[in-house]
Amino acid sequence: MADEQILRQLRERIASFATSHIGRDAAEDLAQEVLLVIHEKYPAISEPAELLPLAFQIMRFKMQAWRRKTIRRGEYEAVDVAEMPLPDHRPDPAMLAEREETKERLARALQGLGERCRELFRLKLQGRSFQEIQSRMGANSINTIYTWDARCRKQLMEAMGGRWEREQ
Repeated sequence: MADEQILRQLRERIASFATSHIGRDAAEDLAQEVLLVIHEKYPAISEPAELLPLAFQIMRFKMQAWRRKTIRRGEYEAVDVAEMPLPDHRPDPAMLAEREETKERLARALQGLGERCRELFRLKLQGRSFQEIQSRMGANSINTIYTWDARCRKQLMEAMGGRWEREQ
């Protein structure tokens, strides 16, 4: 047999062996690498009886190295991007309706509060600090503002039924 034909048959055998274990694309690449190793490191071996076990042993080592590399890189568990569903960042209609109901309940509850609490919440929603709120509302101490804030939040929570979400 000619050397070229022996190498062709050897390549087919080791490629089919590797394909059954790791898949077609990687198997073809590894079979080519095995033939390069045999050509470079073992030029003296030319008998098919000696080449076949040597090629299979080299292929086993190559497959183990390939598996370690794919696991290390995370390629083994990778999911094809085309198969992944795209997330929908828009809120669902139920969430929008619930948010709208909560806003309406909050507006009604705020209308039922006193003038001082409404003014305090208005300033807080504008992003004012407690020091700025103190000067705008004319309080003597910042602790007074803290107390008003705690009382107003408690009144608002009670006006909303004791919780932000509506009871089911």
